Formats: sequence, C-alpha cells, structure tokens
Amino acid sequence: MNRKYTKMKALYQAIRDAIQEGNLVHGEKLPSTRELAATYHISRGTVNQVYDTLTAQGYIHSEHGRGTFVAYQLDLSNDASTVKTCTHHLSAWGNRIQQFEQQATQRNTQTIAQTSDPKIESGEAVIDFSKYQPDFSKFPYDEWNNRLYAEIRHREHHMKSNSAVSSTGDPKLREAIAAYLRRMRGIQVDADHIAVTAGSMQAIALLTQLLADPGDYVVTESPCYVGISKAILAAGARLIEANLDGQGVVPQNWDARMLFVTPSRQFPTGEMLSLERRQTLLDWAHRQDAMIVEDDYDSEFRYRGMHVEPLKTLDKAGRVIYLGSFTKTLPFEVRLGYVVLPSALADTFRKAQALYEPRPVNLIEQRALAAFMTSGQYERHLRRMNRLYSRKFHLLLKLLNQQLSTWFDWVENEAGLHVFGWWRGDASTYELFRASARSEGVVYSEVSSSTPDGMKYGIYLSFAHLSDVQLQGGVSKLKNAVTAPL
Repeated sequence: MNRKYTKMKALYQAIRDAIQEGNLVHGEKLPSTRELAATYHISRGTVNQVYDTLTAQGYIHSEHGRGTFVAYQLDLSNDASTVKTCTHHLSAWGNRIQQFEQQATQRNTQTIAQTSDPKIESGEAVIDFSKYQPDFSKFPYDEWNNRLYAEIRHREHHMKSNSAVSSTGDPKLREAIAAYLRRMRGIQVDADHIAVTAGSMQAIALLTQLLADPGDYVVTESPCYVGISKAILAAGARLIEANLDGQGVVPQNWDARMLFVTPSRQFPTGEMLSLERRQTLLDWAHRQDAMIVEDDYDSEFRYRGMHVEPLKTLDKAGRVIYLGSFTKTLPFEVRLGYVVLPSALADTFRKAQALYEPRPVNLIEQRALAAFMTSGQYERHLRRMNRLYSRKFHLLLKLLNQQLSTWFDWVENEAGLHVFGWWRGDASTYELFRASARSEGVVYSEVSSSTPDGMKYGIYLSFAHLSDVQLQGGVSKLKNAVTAPL
C-alpha cells in the first residue's frame, strides 16, 4: 500500500476520532500544517489534504490570519450514558414473529438445561433420529449435474430471448409436474393452475395470508407440523387444534375459514385419513365456504400396496389446495415445492407470489428439474430410493417392535421417512426416558398433546439418512434409556 496514503489516513482518523469523542472540542484551535508536519515527520502537503477533507466534512474550519478550529459540536444528548435506546415500531405481524423467536429460544434453553449431557454436546457416538434428511449416497449426481450444466450453457440463450417467466415458475417444469401428478397421484390438473415455490413453507405462509384475516379461525391437526401453526399465528388468525384418532383427524363442525390437513400420511403420526372422513371434510368445506390445504409432504415413498390417492382427487368444487415438495427427493440446495390451486385462486396467488418474488426462484434448477422429470430420470431415481428406504423402514420397525413395544405404541404405516410411536406411560416417566436417552447419546423428535388424562407424548424417528448399523445401535440406545430409569 502507498505509504503516503497510509500516513494520511492515519492522521485523518486520529483527528476525526478526537473530535467525535470530545477530546478536541468545538472552537478549539488546531496546530498549523507546518507544526503537524514537523511533529509527525510527514509533508505539509499530506497535512493540507487531511485538513481539506475534514473541512469538506464539516469537522473543522479555517479563518484567514487566525488558524484552523474545530467546527464540530458534540451532541451530549447522544452520550451512551444518557441516550434513550432507539426502538423500532413493529407491526402486529412483526411482533408475532419476534415472539416465535423468543419462545423457541426459551424452549431450547430449557431443554439444554434439563437434559445437558457431555456425550451429546461433544457429538461422540450420537445417533440422530431427528434429522429429516434423505440418503443421497445413491442420488444420480452425474445425470443431475449434466442437466444443470446444460441449463447453465443455455442461460445466455434464455437471456437473449428476453422471454419473461412468470413468478409461478418455469412453464416446462409446471408441465412436467402436471404430467407427474396426473400419472402418479391421479390429480387431473392443468399446468396453469400450478405454482412452483421455494419449498412448501412458502406456499403455506402465502396461502394463510391470502385466505385468513386477523381473528379468523384456522383448523390444524393436533399434533401437526409446527411451521403451519406459526404461519397461522403470524397472520393474526386463531388456531383450532383438531383431535386425531386411528383414522386421522376427527371432523367437527368448525367455524373456520381454512383447514390444514395431511390425509395421505398424517404428520407426524403417520395415520391415514379414511375415505368417509375425506368426504366429510369436503362436505364441511362446502357448507362453511372454507378452503382445505392438503400437505402431501412425503407421498413419493410407499413400501407396500398402491399409493393412496390424495384428497384433491375427490374435490369437484375447487375447495382443496394441494401442496407437494421436492425437498425429500433432491439435494438440499435445490429447495423447490409446488402448489396446485383451484382456478378461482390461481391468479391471486400468482400476484401474491410476485410481490415477494417477481422472478421465479432457482430458475436454473427449475429448468434442470423439468428436463430431469421429462426424461424419466426422476421417477427412476424415486424407484431406487423407494427400494432403499423400504429395507431401512422394515428393519427399523422390526427392531422397534422387538425391543420397545412395551413402552411405545408404534403406528403401523407402510410409507414415509419416519416411524412414529406414542409413549404408553405418563408424563413423569416420559421425562425420565427423555433425559436418559440424551445421556445414552440418542436424539429424536417429539410431540406432545393435551388429553383429559394429562399430557400425552410421542416420538418420531427419521431413518432415511442412517445406516443399518446406526439403526441397530440407535434402537439399542433407546432400549437402554427406557429400561435404566424405569
């Protein structure tokens, strides 16, 4: 770096800081350029440039024949000891978001304090069933990368064509999704009614904002995916938590605007909604003039029998909004989902999506995925993963039934990437098990539900990312945890 520039910058910062901190006060006379140059062994030209800069910024001023003086007047009201802390006015929505963060921090702090264990903190020999993470060891990266590279090479062509792409996504991908849904899920849909989103959570939040006013009631399953309840509360709406039984959500005559439901495989219990109840929900939506949001979060993976058709296939009146996602089947960096919209809502959703994302998200990945799907590679990938996950699923379920069925009621379900079980004991024994599991070095996800008999606990174990040895070791740790304190 130029030494002259370095000295000039150092002198400038020293004088400016002295003025700002009150060491050089308003009206105080500064040394002449000749005196400063001699003191610091620099040229008068360098000092002149520093004074010129400080003068231009209003820190100092010169009076002909008298010298150079401090012009900056320190505002004592901004002193750190007396200044009033600046606060920003948040909207009601902003305050609700802030509360979510505070509540999550408090829960995490309490959990760490109650169950802290050196083995977990060090990561030593930990079996983590809480990661909802696919196994990408068999992902066809060569084919996928070839599709990506091809789209990158064609990027300049797309830019020159100047063809505006709707915020709802690449048209070829929406066509590919429509074809996939017609063939694999039985949903008769036109590509114009599909919007590609940055994962399903974006669609959940947008739909809640579009369909629920502050104070409106929105129904969720209990328990449910926490992101759904957060989106509802952030919009200012109020929750109705619907009970579950062995057939999924129990329909009621709710006075509500929306219902979020996971009928093919309830999250997290895995229960399937019966046909009779599906028809009851559609009848409720018609009578209530309400909308049903169907989250089909991991329907791609089924290990026995035919795929269960979505609730959307029974919808003749445009009451069901269907959500799907690629987050369980594609690499993490490709965060894409989609929503199938009734014709009456499609244009409104497009405008709302354009407010947040005027251009489509991950457009190169969208185009690569369109080619990946139309070539048949995506469905071949799903078949490979289905075979791999089927083996892991049945191994885990066998181990759980053999070693832990005394303490857990495991929900039988031949689909998805996790296994769910309700704790058979009471809250106090469950808390002992939770602490013991942590000390054993095993991590899992849990839910709780309030019942007339007290709090009911359940755990769910994600298995896709774990090896056979890890699954065996994890169940063994859980068995040690459940037998040690009980």
